[in-house]
Amino acid sequence: MTPVPPAGRFAPSPSADLHIGNLRTALLAWLFARSTGRRFLIRIEDLDDRAREEIAQRQLADLAAIGVTWDEEPLWQSARRDHYDAVVDRLVAQDLVYECYCSRREILEAPRAPHAPEGAYPGTCRDLDATARSARRDSGRPPALRLRAQETEFSVDDVIRGRYTGIVDDFVLRRGDGVPAYNLAVVLDDAESKIDQVVRGDDLLSSAPRQAYLGSLLGYPKPIYAHVPLALNVEGKRLAKRDGAVTLSDLGAPKAFALISESLGLHGTDAPELLAQFDPAALPREPWIYRTS
Repeated sequence: MTPVPPAGRFAPSPSADLHIGNLRTALLAWLFARSTGRRFLIRIEDLDDRAREEIAQRQLADLAAIGVTWDEEPLWQSARRDHYDAVVDRLVAQDLVYECYCSRREILEAPRAPHAPEGAYPGTCRDLDATARSARRDSGRPPALRLRAQETEFSVDDVIRGRYTGIVDDFVLRRGDGVPAYNLAVVLDDAESKIDQVVRGDDLLSSAPRQAYLGSLLGYPKPIYAHVPLALNVEGKRLAKRDGAVTLSDLGAPKAFALISESLGLHGTDAPELLAQFDPAALPREPWIYRTS
């Protein structure tokens, strides 16, 4: 049997139409994959209740309109809930998971180590005894399930940022409402789809050490990362609808493609022309400031 070649991917959440910054990241992920002989896959990250199938279909149409092609039918995370739960159960059996009853506010207000970033879990519920855990259960708040991490930091290699070492805390694997957490689902989906190249916005860089650490616990190889600079508005903030014409329906595919190409220092009228010029080392290292006029 011929081995399946590795892949890159783009994984949108169908909660809103893709804006030009999302489309730019998708095209970059496609260029990275195709320039290295990888397959290219689409994953619909629709575990959140806000996700809508009709939005996902518009996202797929917009990707196709700018020349992003994919090699298999898109994978929908909502179809994999049982699999995520089975992996969590396996980690529970290995005593690598514990119940957490903390609210978001309690986590933000709790004391933590000086080097830990805001929002890092301080371990409040990690070592509760049976009496304390029983009292928390009696409160009626459904627990989240957290990984009992054995490391406090982990390193990954990034094509854009180089060697990056980040915090590993006891992050959530399953939310209190029973929904599998992003940091769990993304690791399983990437590994099982043979995705070994992860290209995404640099706002997700800090999550890479957690995900790579979980992958190592599950016996998966570390992927190659490329966290690319985001598209920002003139105020230096992430793009949003309030910034005006930011979606493909606003701009039209030719104009959107031209703007994205220019932002990358490339020239062409279609994706194959950009691919012929693509050089990761020449990519801009600063955010792209998108101007509506």
